[in-house]
Amino acid sequence: MSESNLGTLSTRVIGLVSGSHVVHHAYIVALAPVLGAIATEFDVSIAAVGLAIGVQGALITLFQLPFGYLSDTRSRTTVLALSLVLATAGITTTAFAPSYYWLLASQALLGIGIAGHHPAHYPLLAAATSESNRGRAYSLHALGGSLGFAVPYAVASGATMLGFGWRWTIGFVAVAGAAYTLVALPLAQRLPASVARAAPESTLTERPSLSSVRQSLRNLVSSTGLMGLALLSFLTSAAAWCIRTYSPQLLTGGYSLTPETANLLVSAMLVTEAGLILLGGSLTDRVGPGTVALVGYAGLALIAALLAGTWAPLLLLVLVLPFSGTISISRPARSTLADRISARDELGKSFAVVTIGISLGSAIAPPVFGVLIDLSGVGVAFGVVSVLGVLSFGLTTWLLNHVDGSARSPTPASGD
Repeated sequence: MSESNLGTLSTRVIGLVSGSHVVHHAYIVALAPVLGAIATEFDVSIAAVGLAIGVQGALITLFQLPFGYLSDTRSRTTVLALSLVLATAGITTTAFAPSYYWLLASQALLGIGIAGHHPAHYPLLAAATSESNRGRAYSLHALGGSLGFAVPYAVASGATMLGFGWRWTIGFVAVAGAAYTLVALPLAQRLPASVARAAPESTLTERPSLSSVRQSLRNLVSSTGLMGLALLSFLTSAAAWCIRTYSPQLLTGGYSLTPETANLLVSAMLVTEAGLILLGGSLTDRVGPGTVALVGYAGLALIAALLAGTWAPLLLLVLVLPFSGTISISRPARSTLADRISARDELGKSFAVVTIGISLGSAIAPPVFGVLIDLSGVGVAFGVVSVLGVLSFGLTTWLLNHVDGSARSPTPASGD
């Protein structure tokens, strides 16, 4: 394939999966800004609505590997299509849920659909990009996910101002997602087979044996690098969810800021985070993923420690803005590391394993840090975030020294 054709294909695939990332992440947090309204309508507690979100998260985790296996052995675009269709069906039924139990079932369907997006996205990006621009491709994909997280909050704010209820918020997200799905599906079907499928077309009708499935799973579990990256994903996901969830409490309780000022700072932090994602992708391609990851985690440990101690109020504005971005600048690097230690025909399963770490972090961190704050204060919680940064730095250093050297100085894989 010529360089110009490769560039055009890369642009198409990056746009396709980044848009899908926006949609799926908007689906993930769609209930968050309307929790209270849902609880009131169904006459349940906030914890009960939180359980519905937990059901979604559990099924996202459970279906990672099945979708990863399907992506590697059948078709990446089929997994993308299934993910979009099932998730859109789940968010649509959520908007029309007549009862709490219907809500639970809808969130379960939504979780199954969402589970397929990473096992499809990352292999598609790897297949359509070259070694020299893959970090930037992963950063654009990550930026799409960050924007997706922001969409439901903006929609909920607008709906509230217009006097509309929670169903309008969920419904708008569902309609936007459905519109994207209708555009994306035919585009995905027109991708060349070399990008859409990892396996040769002649093998697609072969039924995988139970022994081959078991061997594939054993290969994943026995991969030191992949298991290390899954653990790294868990640590950084837990830190990120603490920062995004409890930074307002840190700023109001530790620095005596007003809630309005604290929320403004956190909003500015999230905007800065989006820019640092793009910077991380560019740096990953220029200086290597190992260096970028180490700098990001060192920054996380340092800034979390300073903020936790409330030692430097005059530096507060400077420190808060890049806080969550210290993790985000490393996200393209982490994805590139996973790409470089994975076999080309196992990318779907490999990124599924990494996503399991992310999902577990997002499920465990908010309640655990909430309890820690209740018991010991918000400063202690952010001290733990600093420890997570140190652990992430140490784990990354170990991985770079003990895993295949291609993670640091890669030789382009065949087909790149």
